[in-house]
Amino acid sequence: MQKKFIRNSSISGFTLLEMLVVIIIVGIVGAIAVPSWLAFVDVLRLSAAQNEVYLAMREAQSEAVKHKLTWQVSLRQQNGTVQWAVHQADPEQFVADAVLANNGLWHNLEQNVHLDLERNERGKYETTFAKQSPSGPWRAMFNYQGCPIYEVNNDCTQTSLRALGQISFASQYGGQARRCIYISTILGAMRTGKEHQIANENSKYCY
Repeated sequence: MQKKFIRNSSISGFTLLEMLVVIIIVGIVGAIAVPSWLAFVDVLRLSAAQNEVYLAMREAQSEAVKHKLTWQVSLRQQNGTVQWAVHQADPEQFVADAVLANNGLWHNLEQNVHLDLERNERGKYETTFAKQSPSGPWRAMFNYQGCPIYEVNNDCTQTSLRALGQISFASQYGGQARRCIYISTILGAMRTGKEHQIANENSKYCY
């Protein structure tokens, strides 16, 4: 009985040194993998935010044509969270007080997603939607024909380049990753884009 006990105890468990080696290896692998995983997840969140806001802009354009009125998509940042809402435009207010106060109209994007409001290395802003103040809110409006407009009730013939522009998103762990939506023509064509190493003719890196 005694010999059997000794034989079993010699092959059971790990030594302290072996456990320390395993812990160190796991720590090294975690230190390498976790940032990459967080960046990957944040890029997925950026793409989801881009798709959500793109569909919201399409909805605003569609509602404007359907109701023969000016509609807009508005964006704001509340306590670090980007929110969007689709609603009829108010000729007297950038975003109507009733809309701002109605939390039921606003939809949250993922918490790590934020608007890219900094100038790029060429000194250009990647977010160029019309805004009420430097801290927002931002908006894109469409008239009854679906054209992007700068002032409520403008016709397509009154659409100026100020009505064109883009909204760009960045994230906490996504590094240089960007996702953007931009209104590219005065007829209301919209496209999505992502970050590039080389700026385009408008000095934007997200296109």
